[in-house]
Amino acid sequence: MNIKVVLKILGTVLFWESLLMFPSLIISIIDNTYEIKAFIFSIVLIGVIGLILKNTNTNDSQLRKREGYASVAICWLAMSLLGALPFYLSGAIPSYVDAVFETASGFTTTGSSIVTDIESFPRGLLFWRSFTHWIGGMGVLVFTMALVPSMGARSVFLARAESPGPSFGKLVPKISETAKILYVIYGAMTLILIVFLIIAGMPVFDSLIHAFGTAGTGGFSSKALSVGYYNNPWIEWIIAVFMFLFGANFALYFLIIKGEWKNALKNEEFRFYGITVLAAAILICINILPLYNYSVIEALRHSAFQVSTVVTTTGYATADFNLWPMFSKSILLMLMFFGACAGSTGGGVKFIRILVLIKSVAYEIRHTVHPNSVQTVKIDGKSLDNDNLKSIMIFFFSYVAVMISAIIIVSLDNFDFTTTFSAVLATISNIGPGLEVVGPMGNFSEFSDLSKITMTACMIIGRLEVLPVITLFSPSIWKKH
Repeated sequence: MNIKVVLKILGTVLFWESLLMFPSLIISIIDNTYEIKAFIFSIVLIGVIGLILKNTNTNDSQLRKREGYASVAICWLAMSLLGALPFYLSGAIPSYVDAVFETASGFTTTGSSIVTDIESFPRGLLFWRSFTHWIGGMGVLVFTMALVPSMGARSVFLARAESPGPSFGKLVPKISETAKILYVIYGAMTLILIVFLIIAGMPVFDSLIHAFGTAGTGGFSSKALSVGYYNNPWIEWIIAVFMFLFGANFALYFLIIKGEWKNALKNEEFRFYGITVLAAAILICINILPLYNYSVIEALRHSAFQVSTVVTTTGYATADFNLWPMFSKSILLMLMFFGACAGSTGGGVKFIRILVLIKSVAYEIRHTVHPNSVQTVKIDGKSLDNDNLKSIMIFFFSYVAVMISAIIIVSLDNFDFTTTFSAVLATISNIGPGLEVVGPMGNFSEFSDLSKITMTACMIIGRLEVLPVITLFSPSIWKKH
């Protein structure tokens, strides 16, 4: 392990984190609210630490896979620990454990919250809270690579360790150019969403907050009732559609920009994603019709929104699905596990892995019936080799192992099983709300500090897809050679 290259990358990321706090500080100064000093101190402290580490003398060519994994895990942890300072120092969140939970929930685009009275927060803190969604949505390290191409050609190891999905595909030969393309698409879609929300009647500041939460598929709102506060069908449908779009693989948008519409629409993962969302929305709509006086329009409005928010792991709410029939809640629970598409801003296991798993089972059945046949598991017409299949199986095992371990720890708080299970699933899949106590109208404030620390770890482990964080505990990764 070349610790110097890890520190240099960490310094670069922290330096940019301090700069990204400036918009929140400006809003605080305009409003002349109590958190101004907290932001100034945080910006100076994080900036100084970043500059010191950033100037560590090292050779970027020494960035190998192990440094890539370690850098990503350490950067996400450090950003959460230091990004929590404005909440803690201002007194808005008196507990540092709670402040870190809230910040990690922001950067990992989870959206789980411990705040019980969010509407009392000053706008500066509300902006920082939601802006962490937008920063973390596409990936902190990918964002840094877009701004600092000099991080080196081998920074592909950083992108691979941080990117959501079983593999990272470069859109163009240079990794820094790929990062820029992704952020241009991401930024353009966010701006379009902001404009649409303003036209639909949402106040400008609220439009920024909800656009950040939608783009990053995070779900932090400036209102206690989330999107349901506005009771505006246009706002709900706009956010529902954009949640679906941000839950798709961004590489498909690059294909569309290049005019390759057919190739984009032929993508097997996207088709599986689209069909699943449509089917789930229709089934839930039928199931909840009696709750909405058999109004198909109202039932579809709420079912489509909740399916979109859960499957993309965004976490906004227009209705308390805790009150829905068990059939509807079961479908939503399944979608929490599925997550969004690889290469999106969403969390969860990812549709591509579910698709590979289904095809692998089908392959084994065919192979059992016809043992002499020569067949392979294919995605988009390309055969997957054993290494691909093995990595997906390792991910599933690691994911379930972490989840079971977390459930055992959180169960010490003695909540009911549904609350405990869904709370862990909501955090490791970066969803936000769960069921019962942590439902869409509830929060995580009642858990003990131990459970909050455990679920904070789950958020980061889930966002980085397990392995980058777990490798930190392997003694071999820290050896010099």
